[in-house]
Amino acid sequence: MKTNVSFPGLGIGEIELSKVAFSLGSIEVRWYGIIITMGIVLAFLYAFWRGKRNEGVKSDDIIDIGIVTVLLGVIGARLYYVLTSLEQYDGFLDAIAIWEGGLGIYGGIIGGCIGILIVCAWKKLCWRKLFDMICPGVMIAQALGRWGNFFNGEAHGYAIGETTRFYFFNSEFSLPSGEGTLFHTLRMGLEKFGTWAYYHPTFLYESVWNVIGFILINIFYKHKKFHGQIALMYFAWYGFGRMFIEGLRTDSLYIPGTTLRISQCVGLACFLIAGALLLIFSIKYRGRTPICQAEAAAAAPVAEETTEEWKHEETTLFGKTLDKILRKGKEKNEEDEENE
Repeated sequence: MKTNVSFPGLGIGEIELSKVAFSLGSIEVRWYGIIITMGIVLAFLYAFWRGKRNEGVKSDDIIDIGIVTVLLGVIGARLYYVLTSLEQYDGFLDAIAIWEGGLGIYGGIIGGCIGILIVCAWKKLCWRKLFDMICPGVMIAQALGRWGNFFNGEAHGYAIGETTRFYFFNSEFSLPSGEGTLFHTLRMGLEKFGTWAYYHPTFLYESVWNVIGFILINIFYKHKKFHGQIALMYFAWYGFGRMFIEGLRTDSLYIPGTTLRISQCVGLACFLIAGALLLIFSIKYRGRTPICQAEAAAAAPVAEETTEEWKHEETTLFGKTLDKILRKGKEKNEEDEENE
């Protein structure tokens, strides 16, 4: 199925998108898989950089963590989605067809967290420190990964018509060009709908939300006062945004027998729990020097002491050499006096 998309608010006309980027014989390589893979690579590179820059984690440990975390993250994401929408699948092959789309980000986070805990227990590393250096990378991976949903024509919101509460944006906030509105630049035409209409680009909302969070968290990173603070900020930020954005989507997964959206409930839980823990620990460590500054201050005396020891050794060596020269000179003078 192809997706017809236009961006009238940006002056871009109708574009026909395909899920397939290119083919290798009978094998189709899809945009969804390419974009998800790019997100994983970016997350890994970020963790590698942050681990060496701030957390003092060895490269080999980061590679081990990356392999286990990505594997369990992908399995968890797919398993979460399949278990919450079993009626969509006829058999095992359908359930593992990840290239068709269908990854639950919360399942991916759960699987990734399990992977981190396993490697940390194996290598005896501080898991809170690892969570801090990995979570911001996950945000940028999520921001990019949502564009895989775009190419699949999924994860968008409901149509915005005259009877919806968002319709006033169409008339009150028009762009200067008069071709559309700032809030409705995406117009999607899908075969299953058979007609053009404005739809909430919820994948775009979530992508932008994650980029903003990524920037803010990285600005704050050097000011963190306890290990795990960055991870808690990530869970609170993402949970809060997802809680609202999920309410606009048309493909939400629901708790069986209820009208409650699973992702909204999980998002709310993440926000409340992470927010409460942030508040508690922020109060506990209120007067504490940021970890980065404390570590730099602790390292300075060591360096100074090492320098002083070197100077002392150098002075002692020089003194010993000078004493030896003077002693030889004295002995020679005594010998000369005796010969006379």
